Amino acid sequence: MKLTHLLAAVAVMIPASAVAQEQEADFAKKLANPVADLVSLPFQFNYDCCYGPADGERVTLNIQPVVPIKLSEDWNLILRTIVPVISQTGTVGGDRNHLGLGDTIQTFFFSPRGAKGVVWAVGPAMYYPSGTDGFSAHKWAAGPSALVLKQDGGLTYGILATQLWTFAGNEKAQDVETTLLQPFFNYTFPDTTGITLNMESSYNWEREQWTVPVNAGVTHIYKLGNQRVQAGIMGRYYFDSPDGGPDWGVRFVLTYLIPS
Repeated sequence: MKLTHLLAAVAVMIPASAVAQEQEADFAKKLANPVADLVSLPFQFNYDCCYGPADGERVTLNIQPVVPIKLSEDWNLILRTIVPVISQTGTVGGDRNHLGLGDTIQTFFFSPRGAKGVVWAVGPAMYYPSGTDGFSAHKWAAGPSALVLKQDGGLTYGILATQLWTFAGNEKAQDVETTLLQPFFNYTFPDTTGITLNMESSYNWEREQWTVPVNAGVTHIYKLGNQRVQAGIMGRYYFDSPDGGPDWGVRFVLTYLIPS
């Protein structure tokens, strides 16, 4: 009887383990989807080098809460917010270091619930002049944003596009007239390890200048007690940037999954 009980216990444990692994992989796939029905709190640490003739350095902590709101049985509203905290060394000789807040971007995505295969979302984006001196455009801006992606097994790929136009703010400051194009690719393995590649390009219509950083790296979900946390590391190379802009960077990401 003891041997029978042991074999029965093993038979129960094996599928339970497989189910648990499948659930973890499902969380990883949802995190690869910017408009998934999943509450999360990412902390994105960015190091960029080398600004100006003094090869200045910038460290940016982006706090990026993602909150989906159920509007009906068919629609979700996903609020995505980016609040930057920035520290930058002098970019020219004798320039002082700076520490402060950057301007906030918030997107309101309307997306069909339970979409399979091709997923899409549209909605307005808002740009708030919440930054401190040296890191703020001192302008209010808004515009449309759209996203389309496809998930097939562990593969997720798509593009996010946003256009911002100034509508208020300091008249002496330069207008925010910016196009953001962010194609992305992610492959998630069954053990939740992900390979990610994305481009965060932006075009400044006032200066007629592209900024084109490409990020590549890996992510993985860990469990700290009952808390799931996705950690990731990426390298970044700027294929194009304004004069005096950065050349390369490194990104670390910690994303807390919050049960809804």
